[in-house]
Amino acid sequence: MTRSKVIWRNVLILAFAGGLAFWLANFTISLTPIAAEYRAALSISYFPMLLEALLGGLVIGFCVSYFLLRFFDKIPTQDPISKTVLLTFIVLIIVTISIGGPSSFLATGNVLRYFLIGTIFNVIRILALGIGIGYLYRWLNGSVRK
Repeated sequence: MTRSKVIWRNVLILAFAGGLAFWLANFTISLTPIAAEYRAALSISYFPMLLEALLGGLVIGFCVSYFLLRFFDKIPTQDPISKTVLLTFIVLIIVTISIGGPSSFLATGNVLRYFLIGTIFNVIRILALGIGIGYLYRWLNGSVRK
């Protein structure tokens, strides 16, 4: 029972760190002119987008953290950062297929352009989430788990 509580506490800590990294990457991207064009083409409001990015980052961070801690020894690399990047690559594929593709078809104008812009934004945000979780995991556990 105690081990279970420790795992869930660590999942929440790592999820918070990943969500924060995701949100910071999103906030930084949102300040660029290309992001302003992307938001205008898809009719995305700025402040709700920031809140949605925080909530989305927390959900993705929770999932990645859970799978990292639950299946740590089964993920085929040694370094926690590469393990989280591998997990976030899987998340990126899921997000691109389920959200990125359909939303770019709603854009007026060049569908391929907005699909690529959205995918690049997701690569940056999700990669930041994975690296943040991996670094924090390594810091909390001292290097690689024995």
